[in-house]
Amino acid sequence: MRDDRDTMMVKLTFDFAKMIIYYSEKLRQLKKVEMATQLFKSGTSIGANIREVQNAESKADYIHKFK
Repeated sequence: MRDDRDTMMVKLTFDFAKMIIYYSEKLRQLKKVEMATQLFKSGTSIGANIREVQNAESKADYIHKFK
């Protein structure tokens, strides 16, 4: 499919991941380590999923991965 690395979705998910990282660091300072770890993992995986969608082999594959 398309190979746009600077799409709006990539930018938004990258900015979101940066906010998640910042917030999880604050949670760690408050000794909420388990919550910070789970938030970090789930919040930063969104960007990885978007990257995977960008590497779809066909339109049908793109739709399947995006769901």
